[in-house]
Amino acid sequence: MPGPANMDDNDKHFPKDVGIVAIDVYFPSQYVDQAELEQYDGVSTGKYTIGLGQDKMGFCTDREDINSLCLTVVERLMHKLEGHISYENIGRLEVGTETIVDKSKSVKSVLMQLFEESENTDLEGIDTTNACYGGTAALFNAINWIESSSWDGRYALVVAGDIAVYATGNARCTGGAGAVAMLLGNYAPLVFDRRARGIHMQHVYDFYKPDLASEYPVVDGKLSVQCYQHALDMCYERYSRKAEAEGFKEGSSLIDMADGVLFHSPYCKLVQKSFARLMANDFLTDKTPDFQGRYAGLEDFRCTVYRDIRLDQCYFDKEVEKGFMAASKPLFEEKTRQSTLLSNQVGNMYTPSLYGGLVSHLVSHTIEQLAGQRIVLFSYGSGLAASMFSLRITEDTSQASGLPTLYSCLSDVKSRLEIRQKSSPEEFDRIMKLREDTHNKAPYVPVGPIDTLFPGTWYLTGIDGMHRRSYDRVTPTKLANGHATSSVEPTPMDVSRQRKRKTEDETGSSSVKISSPISISGEASLVTVPSGIPSTVEAKPSSLLEASQSGVAAKLSQS
Repeated sequence: MPGPANMDDNDKHFPKDVGIVAIDVYFPSQYVDQAELEQYDGVSTGKYTIGLGQDKMGFCTDREDINSLCLTVVERLMHKLEGHISYENIGRLEVGTETIVDKSKSVKSVLMQLFEESENTDLEGIDTTNACYGGTAALFNAINWIESSSWDGRYALVVAGDIAVYATGNARCTGGAGAVAMLLGNYAPLVFDRRARGIHMQHVYDFYKPDLASEYPVVDGKLSVQCYQHALDMCYERYSRKAEAEGFKEGSSLIDMADGVLFHSPYCKLVQKSFARLMANDFLTDKTPDFQGRYAGLEDFRCTVYRDIRLDQCYFDKEVEKGFMAASKPLFEEKTRQSTLLSNQVGNMYTPSLYGGLVSHLVSHTIEQLAGQRIVLFSYGSGLAASMFSLRITEDTSQASGLPTLYSCLSDVKSRLEIRQKSSPEEFDRIMKLREDTHNKAPYVPVGPIDTLFPGTWYLTGIDGMHRRSYDRVTPTKLANGHATSSVEPTPMDVSRQRKRKTEDETGSSSVKISSPISISGEASLVTVPSGIPSTVEAKPSSLLEASQSGVAAKLSQS
């Protein structure tokens, strides 16, 4: 695991097994049912549920914004690792998002308040933005940092978060919201394959947000689907070539080399169509396709006009799409369907979408099933930026491997999905109108309820006349309905925070309030971390920091 004590001479220059050490996801506590939304919107039955493959859509009230989502997911993950990995052990923090509430101040800088107790201000990284691709760019930056001469042995923390909302109309049903936090280091249980990234970048206006006074994007839906599929084709070819060179892709089939194939998911039906397109790519590179097995029923696409045309000429060819979707369905069910859990239940989370798919894949298998798997991932962001890459899961299921720790961090995902509260389409529509009317409004005091938020959730308390945002946090409590979070004895950090909050309340300080850490719904909130992960190191006081804080306090007292 990362840390100076674990860095031998070889790993100083090229760390071993760089990947994901821990991961967690946050999604809103309320949702709207897509079948009910079909009726409310007056569209044909099944348009959203069958045509798009969506069952539920999570959404945020005016109590949540991009800062609160990211604060929540980071503190959730760090609390699960508390006592073993602390904020001092983080050397890089980067946020991928396209949800902008400030054109200058980054989300990363807001997250720095979580590091105040540890006095760790030595963190590289900042926000990264390009539609839904920002999370992947942040991830690649973190991997590159760990594998570079700049790495100091500490972990990297990558956060991807967004709130996807659309104006009233046929795109509103494809919204969603959420955030994913990933802790990266070496000797990880989920290891990224080196030298095997297929990249495609291109200038196009398929989805963009030119109106900075609005949350809503400008979308060319048909063009966006075409760009997504073209990028998939290009990344397929480039990734396949590199994977073959590295020796972990043999033969003509990319699908065969993977135990799981994960996609950025604007909606689930596009994921299924994209898997079918991967099969079409495999088919076109297969010199001896098996028409008695995998490609049964696709004989007409061989040695015909379909065999000879380019894939970029049949993006919307219904015959090609229908044929390959039918042929690929068994493999889709085996390798991809389970990764659409969060997409189906929460909707499009934008930058976290692909990594919500990774979470979904992990929680849909046992540790024994996951051991040794190779996962291929396709990331897409409009504008456009796309990548195909892969990771492999350790074969070692012992505690020392870190896999049980990573797995236990996700043990509450399904239970949290089940305890969400359903809102009516009328209520959903009212909240969307409220967000629209109050976007960028200052001063503003949110009116959304707090008692419906998950315990431990950060929320917006207000925006002052200078557009400065303040936040607080729902205190974890046991609920009467049985959806309680497990009680946890306060840690020294908890006590220190409570004392700090009491002092601030007594002195009238305007600092952001911090309450006790989150407990995990229905699960023990502390997890066992394998040996080798550095324990919390003793914080080293910084005289410069202390002097700075003293100076600020003096100025505040004089004002």
